[in-house]
Amino acid sequence: MTILYEYHHNLYVNLTNRCPCACTFCLRQNRDGVGESGSLWLEQEPSVEQVKAEFAKFPVEQYDEIVFCGFGEPTGRIAELLEVAGYVKSRYQKKIRVNTNGLGNLIHGRDITPEFKGKVDKISISLNTPNAKRFDELTQSIFGEKAFDGLMEFAGKVKEYVPEVVMTTVATTLTEEEEEQCGEICKRLGVRYRIRPWED
Repeated sequence: MTILYEYHHNLYVNLTNRCPCACTFCLRQNRDGVGESGSLWLEQEPSVEQVKAEFAKFPVEQYDEIVFCGFGEPTGRIAELLEVAGYVKSRYQKKIRVNTNGLGNLIHGRDITPEFKGKVDKISISLNTPNAKRFDELTQSIFGEKAFDGLMEFAGKVKEYVPEVVMTTVATTLTEEEEEQCGEICKRLGVRYRIRPWED
């Protein structure tokens, strides 16, 4: 099964297939992998030791970043994520990025943001839309409309512990007016806004 895979000069960590969302634009709705990753559907969730062992199979020094992002929400396994991140930083001195839906606090029922301090260099949060109702329609989260407020709270808190926080939307899924509103949200939160390309 694919635990690590190469994509855009980075090495990605596929920790889990579990996710509280079923986003209408998610790649896993219509494909099994990304680029030449092979299938990202896991037979079982890998242990921390399994993940660490996989790094020996790749030229880690060649990648720009190590990115926690696969066919699931990586913060769903926050303890494992942070242990692997700590290992990678100490062993390979590589920058660590986490791509997340921003619902980690809701998943765990507690504030996980302080735990990223010193282990994660960048967080990329899928903002998707500027309002709760539309967010619910697009992401189909198990948390319903409270997911949007949970995401906002997560973004506001995690910037205190992670040097770079980016919130993203997907090109073509929003109107220009909605993109402007998302930009205003990011400005208010003090994080960077990025419109990422649609990948079909």
